[in-house]
Amino acid sequence: MRGHVARKAFALGSAGLMALTIAGCNQSTPEEEASQTNLSIVEKVQIDENGAEVKAAEGTTPADPAGDGKATCPPVSIAMAGALNGPDAALGINIKNGIQLAIDQHNEANPGCQVQLKPFDTEGDPQKASNIAPRIVEDQYTIGLIGPAFSGETKATGGVFNQAGLVATTASATNVTLSENGWKTFFRGLANDGVQGPSVANYLKNTLGHKKICVVDDSTDYGLGLATAVRDTLGPVADPACNISVKKGDKDFSAAVTQIKGAAPESVFFAGYYAEAAPLVQQLKDGGFEGAFVSADGSKDNEFVKQAGASSEGALLACPCGPATGTFADEYRAKFNTEPGTYSTEGYDLGTILLKGIDSGAITRPDLLEFVRNYKGQGVAREYSWNPEGELETTLIWMYEVK
Repeated sequence: MRGHVARKAFALGSAGLMALTIAGCNQSTPEEEASQTNLSIVEKVQIDENGAEVKAAEGTTPADPAGDGKATCPPVSIAMAGALNGPDAALGINIKNGIQLAIDQHNEANPGCQVQLKPFDTEGDPQKASNIAPRIVEDQYTIGLIGPAFSGETKATGGVFNQAGLVATTASATNVTLSENGWKTFFRGLANDGVQGPSVANYLKNTLGHKKICVVDDSTDYGLGLATAVRDTLGPVADPACNISVKKGDKDFSAAVTQIKGAAPESVFFAGYYAEAAPLVQQLKDGGFEGAFVSADGSKDNEFVKQAGASSEGALLACPCGPATGTFADEYRAKFNTEPGTYSTEGYDLGTILLKGIDSGAITRPDLLEFVRNYKGQGVAREYSWNPEGELETTLIWMYEVK
């Protein structure tokens, strides 16, 4: 989901310039570097809030969106809201694809109940999401929503969906305060940053034993919330000499790199999205930084690897998102000709839950809201059941590594 970055500058004499001219057509882009090194994001370990390993559950069977094939329903639709274009589009597309797979499997098995997916592109922008929200709630056929995808746009629209009584399940918005607004229709399909932040901070501090960490945020609702949780948990391990805020959309991180190199930390934690994580890690590596680069769910996408190239190798990425496994992963690859991405599993699971509600006869907004409120069941990513604030009853974090 993110852009390209200027590569390292070289000081050249006339001989060096000639060599560069001759070899110029053989230079690799970051995307080509990643391809040549066969880098990918792989699951490393599941952790609790103390940063300690928790063995993943085995032998559980996730809910099947196909159901028993006997469902009947009038025309109804599920909306999806998130970035489908723009620098963060990969995350939104991952969610949309997961939902689409669940709906297609349901509709194929249930000719008497055909559910439509209605996607709305917010580009991850709270203002655009605010303009789209009324269109979603005014559609009488839409009885459930998966989204918005990001914290800022969820904050901007949650009151609209709450007032309309439209169940709004998010596959990816992790800012802690979203569940503190009194919204009765908000349900978060993964752990929030109040879990993710302490978990990854304690993993770095307690499990890896890092004594000095620089924390960088991107000044967004998501980045600031996550960085605050990480800084608070790290305490004095979060070096105040490199407590840095950058801006969403920045591409030149030279000032931050200089500050980080001066502090010489064992690791850098970046709270933000992959569009900025990719050039940041490139510029850190190009600047000679040899410590660990760590980020979280906003960066955990194959686009981070593509855009950062070889500089992404060894990066650690935390995520409340579960890995794509088993039949789901096979079916996703077959349908979309690509690997499931970050939040694909959550999109699929939340789509399945809404479909199970529809199949049970919950074909109005109040009935589907009540179904979700009382739901308890196993998904591909985790078990789903919610407390009255819309937070999951059980939350764990995964650590991933680029290798």
